Amino acid sequence: MDTTAVPPPLPTTRPVRLEGRLEPGLSRWLWLVKWLLLIPHFIVLVFLWIGFVLATIVAFFAILFTERYPQALFEYNLGVLRWSWRVSYYGYNALGTDRYPPFSLQEEPDYPAQLDVAEPGQLSRGLVLVKWWVLAIPHYIIIVAFTSGFWEGPGLLAMLVLIAGVALLFTTRYPKGLFDFAMGLNRWVIRVVAYAALMTDVYPPFRLDQGGSEPLI
Repeated sequence: MDTTAVPPPLPTTRPVRLEGRLEPGLSRWLWLVKWLLLIPHFIVLVFLWIGFVLATIVAFFAILFTERYPQALFEYNLGVLRWSWRVSYYGYNALGTDRYPPFSLQEEPDYPAQLDVAEPGQLSRGLVLVKWWVLAIPHYIIIVAFTSGFWEGPGLLAMLVLIAGVALLFTTRYPKGLFDFAMGLNRWVIRVVAYAALMTDVYPPFRLDQGGSEPLI
């Protein structure tokens, strides 16, 4: 196994890590039909995300009474986030690979899209009552603009990826600047999702960390 494909250990100060390796030789036309190819994933993910919501509700009460996120629930929710990120990376949140995503809740070190959340120790009872709605509201406003926009039409992320797809269609090249920016938007969103899902007490930074790899600092 190529060990260079395995992401480095998660820094303790950065509990959420999202990475993507832009693969060379992307098809100029495959992105036009990925929505069709991903239908089986979308069907499975609907049920997985129902489970994600239910697991988060149970975790809410567990944290409230024990200050701990049940390990089995944490691993399940992390698996759903990993699966979703691989599908998003193959699909229309990045178009960063033509390798079909695996049907798996597990970490897939050889896949070019990686996501990890450090398992928390003791969590705050007080924060669990407010962080997923009051404290996260400023981030919700921002990520709505990223993902769906405040207007009738696609959000910023979708427009960037569409431009990248058109560039692939006519030039077979994915503009590096667009990829880095799209990764920054995805990274911001997933940090907020992990925080709102009670998986960490570390407040997401208001920062666009661009590029395929997490910043070192």
